[in-house]
Amino acid sequence: MALLKLPPAVRNILPTGPSVARLNFKSVLSVSGSQAPDFLHGILSSAVPTSNRPFFSAALNAQGRVLYDLLVFSDYSTNGRPAYLLEYDSHSSDAPSLHELLQRYVLRAKVKIRDVSQEYDSWASWGSEKDVEWDTERDWLFAESGAIEPVWPPTTSEDWPWGSQKHIIRDRRAVGMGHRLLVRKGDPLPQDAYNLHRILHGVPEGHIDIVPSVAFPMDSNLDVMGAVDFRKGCYIGQELTVRTYHKGAVRKRTVPVLIQSSSRHKSTETEDIHEKFGTNIDIKPANIMEGTSPASNRACRWSSLG
Repeated sequence: MALLKLPPAVRNILPTGPSVARLNFKSVLSVSGSQAPDFLHGILSSAVPTSNRPFFSAALNAQGRVLYDLLVFSDYSTNGRPAYLLEYDSHSSDAPSLHELLQRYVLRAKVKIRDVSQEYDSWASWGSEKDVEWDTERDWLFAESGAIEPVWPPTTSEDWPWGSQKHIIRDRRAVGMGHRLLVRKGDPLPQDAYNLHRILHGVPEGHIDIVPSVAFPMDSNLDVMGAVDFRKGCYIGQELTVRTYHKGAVRKRTVPVLIQSSSRHKSTETEDIHEKFGTNIDIKPANIMEGTSPASNRACRWSSLG
């Protein structure tokens, strides 16, 4: 999905040119071992590439509701075997600890899970002119239920959409999102710019946007962003997810909505949202509370569409 046309009031608070931000609210788990790919394939909602490639995915509960949205980076263990680094939202929530959740399913699998959050920082970068070389429009599959899937090349292709570099992911959740990187611990930078950047691109993330054990993958656009494979084998929460795809109906989506303080001028933002997302919501101007900052008055927020 493309970025909505923005009024000058919003453009003025956006950084211009290439930007970077450290994401202080992210944690990282390492999953390694000879059976790590099969282990993750049986738990996550997307297929694990046959080669050691990064990807976007989610961990669901048995009822098919989202617990965590995950960016999975490629890595290698000390003996050279493929390994994975799972970046996730570390804010306190009602979801069980991701570390504990994965440990439940280890059983006899030859995998090792450890928290490496003290070793890595998560960074986002965007706005580079070089991004246009790979950040292109894509093809889609549309189900009668309303589920939407991006069409990716085979996982063995050299042109893997999420990239092939260690500790770097091309963020293909939406056009214009840039890269995500895991780097060794360093000095912090402000993260407000990144939050505004992803919201304006229609990318929900973490437990505030994707409420654990409440949100379904399609409610939060995880299918659109490429986190759900409707054709892979069994995984946690697969039954209800696939049933919705084939026999259900997607009745809610998360989209960015611009709240304006005055209705004196008819804006095109409502029409842009209707056209891009196929919604029938009625977006009305809201009274802005006195004492709030100009940035918070202009910021786009999420709307769950019924």
